[in-house]
Amino acid sequence: MTLASDGENLVGAWFEGQRFFGGAFAEMEPAGTARLALFREACLWLDAYFRGENPSPKKLPLSPCGSVFQREVWRALLEIPYGETGTYGEVSGKVAARLGVRRMSARAVGGAIGHNPIAVIIPCHRVIGANGKLTGYAGGLERKKFLLRFEQEREI
Repeated sequence: MTLASDGENLVGAWFEGQRFFGGAFAEMEPAGTARLALFREACLWLDAYFRGENPSPKKLPLSPCGSVFQREVWRALLEIPYGETGTYGEVSGKVAARLGVRRMSARAVGGAIGHNPIAVIIPCHRVIGANGKLTGYAGGLERKKFLLRFEQEREI
């Protein structure tokens, strides 16, 4: 994975070859020694996750770059518990309530989910279709299947 920081916060975590790889990363400064502590923290978080632990994303200073709408969607993703899934419709309902609107397009929510710049830590892989089927994942559908199996310890 590639990590990006704004100097104080983690702003990106992408799989190699992921769709939308880098996002706004091109506009940021190269990582310097002042940012190494944050990258170490993020790597320790990822190591714990891939050891099968359930580290809290709250342990990391996260600041994904995006619109108010996108940030609300990404905040809703953080509420999907480890090992569980939610649907695009459920996420859109949460976001609509937070933004004070009656309805929200699940398709618009899906677009925001697809542009999540902090893979795994902001768990966009936990969102599935209303019919229980797996849908696209910027990191690739095989990675999404792996992450869900890994968390749920069962076949998807």
